[in-house]
Amino acid sequence: MKRKTASSGSTALQTRLRITLKKKIAFGPGNAKLLRLVDETGSIGKAAPHKTELFMDTKKFPKYLVLLAVALMTLSLPLRAAEITVSAAASLTDSLKKIAANYEKQSGDKITFNFGASSTLARQIEAGAPADIFFSADEAQMNGLAKKSLIDPATRKSILGNSLVVVVPSDSPLQIKSASGLTNASVKQIVLADPKAVPAGVYARAWLEKLQLWPAIEPKVVPTENVRAALAAVASGNVDAGLVYKTDAAISKKVKIACEVPRADGPDISYPMALVKGSPQLEAAKKFLDYLSSKEAGQVFTHFGFLLQK
Repeated sequence: MKRKTASSGSTALQTRLRITLKKKIAFGPGNAKLLRLVDETGSIGKAAPHKTELFMDTKKFPKYLVLLAVALMTLSLPLRAAEITVSAAASLTDSLKKIAANYEKQSGDKITFNFGASSTLARQIEAGAPADIFFSADEAQMNGLAKKSLIDPATRKSILGNSLVVVVPSDSPLQIKSASGLTNASVKQIVLADPKAVPAGVYARAWLEKLQLWPAIEPKVVPTENVRAALAAVASGNVDAGLVYKTDAAISKKVKIACEVPRADGPDISYPMALVKGSPQLEAAKKFLDYLSSKEAGQVFTHFGFLLQK
């Protein structure tokens, strides 16, 4: 048995096994028939491909040993590492990065994120942007994709909840005890994620409309592209106050919570996720989607302040 190995490349993208029967091979004994097993593994970028060849004289070895060699060769081939693309709401950034780091160590797969406003991400998916999983901050955006048959409805599940808070810069003297405090003359600018499209802003507007305060507050509103941008505006001191998710307020030392929106009185904030139809990494994406519902992932979400839904 002779084994010849060339240089090894980077992460394997494609693996295939070829079995051929050749006669009079230069390094073979005379006219012996040799079983030639070739493992060729493509690699990323310009790195040289990895190639392994195993040669066996089929006259000298019993058939069962030849078949055993084929099986062992197959098992020794590098596993194909999948790269999974997840389009996820900006408010999930910190928790998902932590969860992905844990999952990559366990699975060997690579998780790539596209974070942004759920409404923007949904439009990107509609336009054909690559995505294997969509993780939205509201049901409306997922419903829109479902109506256009762009997600797999069998994989859709809502696993997280959240709540809204009013935040002010950490050094602000403002005292805002309730939503009505936002109407005070001392509060001149209030930042929200775009209340016409972005879930965090839509939730905030719905809450203020329920309290019949929206007409008084709307002229003060400064819209942003997503909830993290709203948080940054408050942290910088460029606005007097903002409405963001409680989970976002918890990650910044430059803001403080002025008041919380009681879950019983506030909007029903729900985070659905699903596989995107046409995913090129369907099986790998399904495994990661299942992992997001696991106890281990749930502990990370809870650590970042999310509410687990049963």
